[in-house]
Amino acid sequence: MTERANSEEIRLIRETAKRFLSAEVGPYYDEWEEAGIYPRELWNKLGDAGLLCMDIPEQYGGGGATIDAQIALTWEIFREGYASLGGIGVHSDIVAHYILNHGTEDQKQAYLPKMASGEYVASVLMTEPGAGSDLQGVGTVAERVPEGFKISGAKTFITNGQHSNLGVVVAKTNLDVKASSGTSLFFVDLNQEGVTRGRNLKKIGMHSADTSELFFEDVVVDESALLGPLNGGFIVLMQELARERLGLALSAVAACRGALDITIEYVKERKAFGRSIAQFQNTRFRIAEMETRYALNKAFVDHCYRLFVDKKLDAATASMAKLASTEAQSDIADGCLQLFGGYGYMAEYPISRFYVDARVQRIYGGTSEIMKEIISRSVLG
Repeated sequence: MTERANSEEIRLIRETAKRFLSAEVGPYYDEWEEAGIYPRELWNKLGDAGLLCMDIPEQYGGGGATIDAQIALTWEIFREGYASLGGIGVHSDIVAHYILNHGTEDQKQAYLPKMASGEYVASVLMTEPGAGSDLQGVGTVAERVPEGFKISGAKTFITNGQHSNLGVVVAKTNLDVKASSGTSLFFVDLNQEGVTRGRNLKKIGMHSADTSELFFEDVVVDESALLGPLNGGFIVLMQELARERLGLALSAVAACRGALDITIEYVKERKAFGRSIAQFQNTRFRIAEMETRYALNKAFVDHCYRLFVDKKLDAATASMAKLASTEAQSDIADGCLQLFGGYGYMAEYPISRFYVDARVQRIYGGTSEIMKEIISRSVLG
């Protein structure tokens, strides 16, 4: 957490988040992981606890707090190892701010209060079977019709896809230009005619995360469904990417802290050859290396956070934070699991969850390779 997050208000939010996770998540999380999805009712409980859209203004039903509030919740979720709840960030950190920063007044009044209460669950429908990090490859089309627009296409790997009833769909609206100049964003009621939910996808980690396929066949929306300017969707997405990648970097650093905490406790208690394994030089040096890498990444993420608050966080710097922290998360989770020995490979030990959940962090929100490309362009042109 950053220096700004030490206020009494943020301390209370952090304590609220801890109590909520302890009471409403911890006792059931293993069951949810086995089932492959957490219950829809969790969203309503989050809303009742005031833990959704906390940095959305009160006039739109939010908590009226600063970004520190969302950071406090994200930190606790990932430090505790509940990475499957990452969809809360998509809902509150991403979609809510698309609407706040680019929506009309009517759209803000219509959607944000219901998102804050948990009545609506929001998702971004961007990734497609043939288009992941490269948005230029988007194949979903929104065609002009007398009623407004008719949307057809397929989306995959959609966070909150099963529970979501409010989708922000990325679609091409001008086929004669490249996607960056001919893409728009649309609000779609995901329960309306023409929308089909595919299966909840099975993953190697984050098992209870709601990750789905969705299909659109001649789905008609009116003009009021357009979010931001016509053919300006790519610009909206790019303007919000810094916040998204900062959130992913923060979650990575928090997960590093959580993995290190349980590992340090374990090596102090576990004995081999008559003494705790914390006394062996290999253990001590490995912990020292991982703590150092954690500290460096946390310091850089804190720096990026301050840049974001001052509206100075550029795409390349946000990409550096996402790249460095998620790579560190995978390495630290691996190093921690190794210190657990054979027990680390057992699903009943939380370190195994930190390990498998870390892997996707280097993929979604822009792969590590895409981050390197963005950074290199800023340096080399």
